[in-house]
Amino acid sequence: MGASGCVVVLAAGWAAWCVPAYAQKWPERPVRIVNPTQPGGPSDVMARSVAHKLSETLGQTFVVDNRPGANGIIGVDLVAKAAPDGYTLLAGTNGQLVANSAVFPKLPFDALRDFAPITIAVSSPFVLVVHPNVAAHSVAELVALTKGRPGMSYSSFGPASIAHFGMEFINLRTGMRLTHVPYRGGAPAAAALVAGEVQASLDSVQNQLQFIKGNRTRVLAAANATRLKVLPDTPTLAEAGVQGAEFGGWYALLAPAGTPRAIVARLYDEIVKAYKSTPEMRDRFESTGSEVVLTTPAAFSERMRREIAEYTKVARAAKITLDQ
Repeated sequence: MGASGCVVVLAAGWAAWCVPAYAQKWPERPVRIVNPTQPGGPSDVMARSVAHKLSETLGQTFVVDNRPGANGIIGVDLVAKAAPDGYTLLAGTNGQLVANSAVFPKLPFDALRDFAPITIAVSSPFVLVVHPNVAAHSVAELVALTKGRPGMSYSSFGPASIAHFGMEFINLRTGMRLTHVPYRGGAPAAAALVAGEVQASLDSVQNQLQFIKGNRTRVLAAANATRLKVLPDTPTLAEAGVQGAEFGGWYALLAPAGTPRAIVARLYDEIVKAYKSTPEMRDRFESTGSEVVLTTPAAFSERMRREIAEYTKVARAAKITLDQ
């Protein structure tokens, strides 16, 4: 009994020691970061800046592999089914992981089961904006205006996008009546508002800041927990009376489920160090109104669980659907 007990203890001790030793050796070959979007967008910029810094600090190549298609599902599924060894990571967004989970009844992956969250590196809060010709200078005025003027509409960058969910949440909470007009991407949706094709939009501050400053759109509120540094005089939606309306895009790193916790922890630590030691990484986003978040793995996991539940409720109430 004593001998066999020693074997068990030694085996357990070796296993406990093996994981951090493996993490210390890792990475011993190039690491791929799969990005399910086209090159050039916020998620891609985040992934490439992180990949560049990790290549410097860890002494191995981190390469971004763009795999767009099917609302991000192709790239996300590729990582979900990859070996959990730290050599395939996902540059994921809440559109791909949260919104898709809320509207697609059958996905080839489970966002909560199939991934080990590392960190939400950056978030881009949304702002509620209207065309300058709209006679509303507050959320309350917009709500009243839409009730008395049928046919007003809002743009989004696609069906079941975060902007679509956000505006329908506001419609449900306020009784506002704005019709959804989806466009193919953020640039066309913003251009439609500037041109007066639609009267309002819930859009990222990144997209809208130039138009707000140029008086080509008017900002009514920020869909954020706190006021934005780049728009300090703009109230939050909560301050305007719409509670719980915090919407924006987030850009994150995840690994396949089962990736050793020591590797996940090391990646998180290295990414935090990268943003803290490289001001240009922060400035690149914060200058446009985005926020460097650096959520811990545990907090990230909880946030994703909470948001999927919340978005699923909105999808049902507002009848947001997509054909897979």
